[in-house]
Amino acid sequence: MQVFESPEARRQTLLRLGVLAVVVVGGGLAVTRYAPFVTDPEWARATVDRAGPYAPVAFVVLQATQVVLAPIPGQTLAVVGGFLFGPIGAVYSIVGVAIGSAVVLVLSRRYGRPFVERVVADAVVDRFDTFVDDYGLLGLVVVFSLPTFPDDAICALAGLTAIRLRTVLVVLVVARTPTFVLATLVGDGLAAAQYRLVAGILVVAVVVVVAVYVFRERLVAALPSKA
Repeated sequence: MQVFESPEARRQTLLRLGVLAVVVVGGGLAVTRYAPFVTDPEWARATVDRAGPYAPVAFVVLQATQVVLAPIPGQTLAVVGGFLFGPIGAVYSIVGVAIGSAVVLVLSRRYGRPFVERVVADAVVDRFDTFVDDYGLLGLVVVFSLPTFPDDAICALAGLTAIRLRTVLVVLVVARTPTFVLATLVGDGLAAAQYRLVAGILVVAVVVVVAVYVFRERLVAALPSKA
């Protein structure tokens, strides 16, 4: 299965990744320069405290919503969760992702392909339409555990298969937990001003993302097909 339709599609993806990196770095510098209180852990935690016991609930709902609507990457929210709640933020993120994924799976199974084609981009459907049928649970483990794959979209497509929804959900939660834990540690490290730890995690993450991106087609090709 070819992940990218053409070299031009690959270049466009790299361009978008570059723009995203510039936005993230530029945003961080802008916050440091013009709104330093945002990176103050005391200010952040005081804000959470003012929300009282509802803050974790609101965060879980937000994390679940991003799975259904996909406006922002879940790992980005996990960093925010680590910054605001500390290591326990990983639990909140995983619970939110599990709830959101369960909703997507149920909707996909209930309303079928018309629903999936409305919420998933045509290009993603074309590339990954038969992915789960072709590679089964092992394919899901790879997609959900490694970056750069459209895991939320493939979650919706998985709902169209004969695999039990409970099984898909368990695989998703187990496979995605390590990346959400790392993202949470980045947020917690920022709140504690442990910048060396944060830099180390980010360097490892970038290396993994680049490696997976470069070799993703070979990785998919190496998966044993069920056919």
